[in-house]
Amino acid sequence: MRTILVTGGTGTLGRPATAKLRAAGHDVRVLSRRRGPGLTTGDLTRGAGLQEALNGVDTVLHLATSQGRADVAQAQNLVEALRPSGVEHLIVISIVGVDRIPLPYYRYKLEMERLVEQSAIPYSLLRATQFHDLVDRVFSAQRFLPFLLAPSMRLQPIAVEDVATRLAELAAAQPAGRVADIGGPEQHSVRDLAAFWKQAAGSRRPIVPIRLPGKAFRAFADGLAMTGDTRYGQKTFADYLTDRFKAGAKG
Repeated sequence: MRTILVTGGTGTLGRPATAKLRAAGHDVRVLSRRRGPGLTTGDLTRGAGLQEALNGVDTVLHLATSQGRADVAQAQNLVEALRPSGVEHLIVISIVGVDRIPLPYYRYKLEMERLVEQSAIPYSLLRATQFHDLVDRVFSAQRFLPFLLAPSMRLQPIAVEDVATRLAELAAAQPAGRVADIGGPEQHSVRDLAAFWKQAAGSRRPIVPIRLPGKAFRAFADGLAMTGDTRYGQKTFADYLTDRFKAGAKG
């Protein structure tokens, strides 16, 4: 079993990934600026405490994200701390289509990937499609509109639990560089995803398909955010919504 440091371990993906690693018997530390049980103190943004956090660690799972240029700075700080540490395996999560879809956030993610690839640190890089909860938030954010807007594109959302399972597999294996991308078990138009959401939420609002301008949305419309015929995982968006709204009803 391995001693693993997880960055972003308290986040959307970090929580299930940490749970699966611990269930597999690994000694898991979660990097955090806070102190508490199961947490290892360190600050990726400032680079503070990283050497101490890496003491005795052989694998790092880098899941922290800041939605912008800070992602690159955090990765740079982590790589600099890893070089003298003796860590044997750095595992990084990224996004399917990050090199083909011209979004500012994706450009930063791609820069982060290249930084890791050029670092000479043994690594595995996994790209995944959009998480179910992100698609859910897109529709939930429209709660004050009298309709649901559905851009004319197709997506292949994936459950964070399924991504966590793949990350745990990578953590138990040897560094493999860029590994095969993963996407959810189903591909749907956003209009269909909106219909699933509408039914689960008990909404009566009409769904309004829209075409959005720009190269980024054209790339999504061309399917560049999906994995083609390759499917992974078990949990569909409809399954996610059933669990989500059932939990909401109980709460």
